[in-house]
Amino acid sequence: MCMVKVDGEENDGVLVSPANFSTVEDGIFRSGFPEPSNFGFLETLNLRSIIYLCPEAYPQENMDFVDDHNIKLFQFGIEGKTDSSSTSIPSYTVTEALKVLIDVRNHPVLIHCKRGKHRTGCLVGCFRKLQTWCLSSVFEEYKRFAGVKWRANDLRFIESFEVMSLRQCLYSIIYQYQGYGSNKRRLLYGEEGVQKPKIKSI
Repeated sequence: MCMVKVDGEENDGVLVSPANFSTVEDGIFRSGFPEPSNFGFLETLNLRSIIYLCPEAYPQENMDFVDDHNIKLFQFGIEGKTDSSSTSIPSYTVTEALKVLIDVRNHPVLIHCKRGKHRTGCLVGCFRKLQTWCLSSVFEEYKRFAGVKWRANDLRFIESFEVMSLRQCLYSIIYQYQGYGSNKRRLLYGEEGVQKPKIKSI
């Protein structure tokens, strides 16, 4: 959690980020479930989209926030498990979430589940594989956010996730380098021949 002081506001003008908040990439953020106390902080991100990885309905307060700020909500319902021996992450669901994630028309985008650890960590881990990160770095990042509750089955899922099938359906992705003092690779969809993603629950 980070706290940002906004000059000129009363009551210290402190903005509180959601738990486990971090920047994944330019225009991509991750966190635990945003509480109403985090809405002021989320406003500073100018979000276009939220990828929500829990099966439960979005709370009305959160729905009001996304509606008021014209944020698209993409829900991919993945069951959470407390048993470290259980695997409940469907590859198809992660693939569909990745298609939304890498489309920069949805950026800035926030990925979150309940605590921002396991489901969010698996999606980010598969995204890192798409970026051709080495597995040791992918696992280190996952464990950094999961802490002592990291799950071996999550790591096995990330390791076995097949990114080639995703790459094959993304021929229109353009790799473009743009810099802010250094070269940064970004994934861009070509507008032609690409179907816009729809708000959906899976």
